[in-house]
Parts: sequence; structure tokens; C-alpha cells
Amino acid sequence: MENHTLYYDTITRLTTAISQCKDPEEVACITAESVKTAFNAKGCCVFLVDRDTRELGLVASSGLSNDYLNKGPIHFMQSIMEAKDAIPIAIYDVMDDPRIEYPQQARKEGIASLLGVPVISHNKIIGAIRVYTSSPWEFSFNDITMVQAVAMICGMAMDMCRMYKGYKTSIEILKDMRGKGTYGSRKWTPYEGVPQSVDPSICDF
Repeated sequence: MENHTLYYDTITRLTTAISQCKDPEEVACITAESVKTAFNAKGCCVFLVDRDTRELGLVASSGLSNDYLNKGPIHFMQSIMEAKDAIPIAIYDVMDDPRIEYPQQARKEGIASLLGVPVISHNKIIGAIRVYTSSPWEFSFNDITMVQAVAMICGMAMDMCRMYKGYKTSIEILKDMRGKGTYGSRKWTPYEGVPQSVDPSICDF
């Protein structure tokens, strides 16, 4: 990864793109691609915590092969614990760190260093973002802060998408309960709902 400064316009472009999303997976895909491009990294992944299996489930990735992505389950309680301890984890050499669950697969993929940052929303850890580099890299304070900011935006956006989808589903259920015939079959008029005691002419204003 090149030693370069990440400009704030990266965050601006990312926020603008995410604000137009209505699906959590789309948010994750845009985040992974944006982080990889901004850092000129080998790859980036976005994970969400599965509370039942205690694993990090892959939601989106950019730059990594299917073989590496399908290497096996990632146990967030036992390996790199950015998604457990809510702190960034920077690993300079993936081949010489006991927290790496699949070091041989990482070597085969050409991964040298890794940065893991928790995705937090409403003070709850919901996942993690991991950045992978092909050459050894000591992540700077600015690097970590930038990815943390992206992770925060990602977490809030995914929650907003879930709420949007939930509201949309609730509206559809209410429509079904009321009956489809009550929607779309009538046109609203300026006088609809006006008490008979009121002179309809005032509705013209």
C-alpha cells in the first residue's frame, strides 16, 4: 500500500453514495470498494456478527479471491477481536501473529498486513471492517482513524436501511389487513374528509 494521505473527499464521496442506498448489502459493497480504493489496498471485507453462531459473516468484499473468502468460519470471540473488544487491531505480519486463524491461506492470497476495525451502531458492535495489504504496512493513526470513521458511517447506514425496510414491510402488512381494494381504487378530492357542516368552497383555498 502506498504511503499517502487519505483526503476527506473520500469520506464525502462515500457518505454521498451510501445516503442513496436502501439495502444494507449495498451499503457494505460500496464501503468495501471505497476503502480498498482509497487505501490502494489489496482488499477489504465487511463482516456482520452472527450472535447465534458467534461468527463473523461476510457481507461484502473487494479485491480478494473466492478461495480465500471461503477458507472457513471466522470466530470473532477467538481470533482478531476487533468485533469483541470494540478496538482497532493492526497486524503488521499475518504470518507471525497468533491471532490469525488462517495464516497459510493468507500467505497463499498474498496478504502481508491487516487492519481490523469494529462496526458499531447505537453503542452495539454489529460487525467489522478488515483492510488487507499485499506488502507489510504499519498502519498510522490517520489510517486507523479514517477506517473507524468509515465503519461508523457504514454501521449507521445499515441500521437506517434495516429500519426503512422494516417500515416498508409494516406498511405493506397494514395495506393487506385493510384490503387491497381500499388503496389505489379511489382518487383523493379536495373535499374528501371535510365535515358536511363546513362550506366546501373554503377548500378551494
